[in-house]
Amino acid sequence: MSVCICADSTCDLTPELTAQYGVVITPLYISMGDDSRRDGEDCRAEDIFDYYRRTKKLCTTAAVTIGDYIDVFSRELKTHDEIVHFTISSDMSACYQNAVDAAREFDGRVYVVDSRNLSTGIGQLVLDAAIMAREGRSGGEIFADMEQRKEKLNVSFVIDTLEYLHKGGRCSGVAALGANLLRLKPVIEVNGGVMGVGKKYRGTLDKCVTAYVAERIGDGTGADRRRIFITDSGVSEELVAAVRDILERAGFREILHTRTGGTVSSHCGPGTLGILYYDE
Repeated sequence: MSVCICADSTCDLTPELTAQYGVVITPLYISMGDDSRRDGEDCRAEDIFDYYRRTKKLCTTAAVTIGDYIDVFSRELKTHDEIVHFTISSDMSACYQNAVDAAREFDGRVYVVDSRNLSTGIGQLVLDAAIMAREGRSGGEIFADMEQRKEKLNVSFVIDTLEYLHKGGRCSGVAALGANLLRLKPVIEVNGGVMGVGKKYRGTLDKCVTAYVAERIGDGTGADRRRIFITDSGVSEELVAAVRDILERAGFREILHTRTGGTVSSHCGPGTLGILYYDE
C-alpha cells in the first residue's frame, strides 16, 4: 500500500522536512494588490512584510482551488494508491471544502483531514502521517489516527504587533485589547479550530516570549515530549536559542525550528514566535 501525504502550505514545514518525509505541498495564493503569488513558491514572509511597510495595506490570501487540488491528486495517484491530505482549519479558510470537493473525483482514494489548526500544528500531524505511511498503514488507518491526534494539539504564539491580526479580522478579542498602546504582547491560542486571545505579557518581545515558553511548558509534565516545533515569523537567533534551551531542559527530545510561510505571516505579522506540540 503506497500512501501519499499531502498538505497545504499553511503547515509551515521547511523544504528540508518535506523532502525528508516525502510530503507534497499545495500552495495557497497571496495577493499584493493585483499581483497574485503562490505561498512558498514565489512569495515568502519577507515579501509580505515589505509590502505592508510600503503600502500600509495587508496582503490578501486565497484558498487552494478545486482545480489545483484535482491536478495534484491526479498526479500523485499515478504513483500512489491513496492520498491523505491536510488542510488549515475549515473555520479559517475554504481549503478544506475545496479539497473535499476535489476528493470526490477519485472514488474514495483521497482522505482529507481538517486539522482544526494552523502552521506547524498541522505540521505535527503531517510528520506523524508520513511516518505511518512509511510503515505501510492504509489511508483510512492514517486518517482515523489523525482525527484523534488533532484533538491533542497545543498551539499558541506570542505576537509583537496587533496590526496584522486587527486589520485582517482573523482573531476574536484583538480589537478590544488596545495592546499596542499598553506594550502588551498577547498569546494567540488555537482552540476549537479558531484563534483567540490568551494570556497577555508586558515588556520587550524577548522577555515576553521566554516567560510565555517557560510558563506554558513548565517542567514538561503533561506534554508529549517526543517532538516540539519552534515556529517564528522573524526573530533573533538569540531568542530562538533561549527558547530551545528552555525546551531542552524540559526534556523535549526533538526540537524543530521553522519559519512561518506567507499565509500565516500575512495574519500574524513580524516578531511572532510560537511553540507547537501535543499534549499527552
